[in-house]
Amino acid sequence: MSETSLQWPASPAAALDLLLEGNKRFISGNRLHPHQDADRRTALAPAQRPFAVLFGCSDSRLAAEIIFDRGLGDLFVVRTAGHVVGPEVLGSIEYAIAALDTPLIAVLGHDSCGAIAATLAAIQHGITPGGFMRDVVERVMLSVMPVYDQTTNNPDLAVEEHVRFTVDMLAQRSSVIAERLADGRVGVVGLSYRLAEGSVQRVGGVGV
Repeated sequence: MSETSLQWPASPAAALDLLLEGNKRFISGNRLHPHQDADRRTALAPAQRPFAVLFGCSDSRLAAEIIFDRGLGDLFVVRTAGHVVGPEVLGSIEYAIAALDTPLIAVLGHDSCGAIAATLAAIQHGITPGGFMRDVVERVMLSVMPVYDQTTNNPDLAVEEHVRFTVDMLAQRSSVIAERLADGRVGVVGLSYRLAEGSVQRVGGVGV
């Protein structure tokens, strides 16, 4: 892997390539651990310019900088259980693309997701969990309900559908994102992570 390939990308497609290249290194064990030294820390102190927003599930097995072999200042990470979207999430992502000029938003879901499993169980039994977990399940339910009948034979379908739903929601709900999508300054891509393999596969996208 050349040093050139680690430089800041000029387009959403180039940013996605950086993410996928890093994941391939993670899978193979040939990690570079880029941008993780004292010089990088010092250089970033005045300002940041991440090349991708990583909006993913809060699951402890989805440490973004590790599974994409990145370092300090590379990724602007926003995480919630089941990568559910609320005002704080939208505001955080809008900040990254508007103030930091970040060219890519990646939505990262994964197999064996607790939020997805809780939602499927709630639909099956007609009982939602208590507390604020109920809010998470209800938001995930919007995307999972239409494919529920197919999830018995293919539980990963719920994960993929929720990722696609989230991608579309970001593209449609935020005028800041929509404006930058229209002129090609940002792309939104869905990714699904396989816990056992460590690999990601693309699941839909807009503008990239």
